[in-house]
Amino acid sequence: MPTHLHLARDPSGEERDSTDAVITVVIAESHAAVRRSLRLLLDVEDEIRLVMEASELSTATQRVRDDHPRILVVDLRLLEGSVFESLSRLRAEAPRTEIIALTMHESPLFAQRTLEAGAAGFVLKDHADVELLDAIRHAVRGDEYVSPRVADGVDRLRRAVGGGALNARETEVLRLIALGHTSAEIAEKLRVSRRTVETYRARLHSKLGLATRAELVQVALRQHLIGN
Repeated sequence: MPTHLHLARDPSGEERDSTDAVITVVIAESHAAVRRSLRLLLDVEDEIRLVMEASELSTATQRVRDDHPRILVVDLRLLEGSVFESLSRLRAEAPRTEIIALTMHESPLFAQRTLEAGAAGFVLKDHADVELLDAIRHAVRGDEYVSPRVADGVDRLRRAVGGGALNARETEVLRLIALGHTSAEIAEKLRVSRRTVETYRARLHSKLGLATRAELVQVALRQHLIGN
């Protein structure tokens, strides 16, 4: 899948050297058992040093602001309000620290928006024991990391939305779905059968790699097919 660079910069504007000998990590995770598991995972890695684990985001972010660790691993459930706005603020407050998101969400659209908000990595919490180390090493190199279980969907979404993979009729069906019309109503508006509309719906879900109508609405908003 395409690689997006997320190179951390220091206050002088210079890119940080990705070959630092020790990768310092702060973890913000709500569950003690998960923190313990991640600590054990990182402790055996010679080039990684866990400098803090916290159950509250405020404690972790204060350490990040003070010490500028290379990596902040954050449970997205700790973020208040809009996850994506909170991530953007966190990224702006800690430009020298790469953020790796821990989550149970498997939506490709959610993953894409998380990366756009400033995360360098998207790791599924139930696979963190096999994914987190790769995510950390990718982030240090300035590369993004997406959980393999979601990566194909993210790639399909990017190609479909950014590469014009939807034809005119599919785009119109997407717009009408986002506006709340039923399949019967769309069929009437487009003068086609309801079965044809259902075929278009299935094609949209397949091409975009999305499972729900709510996700289709978000794509339509991002494509400016409907108003905000």
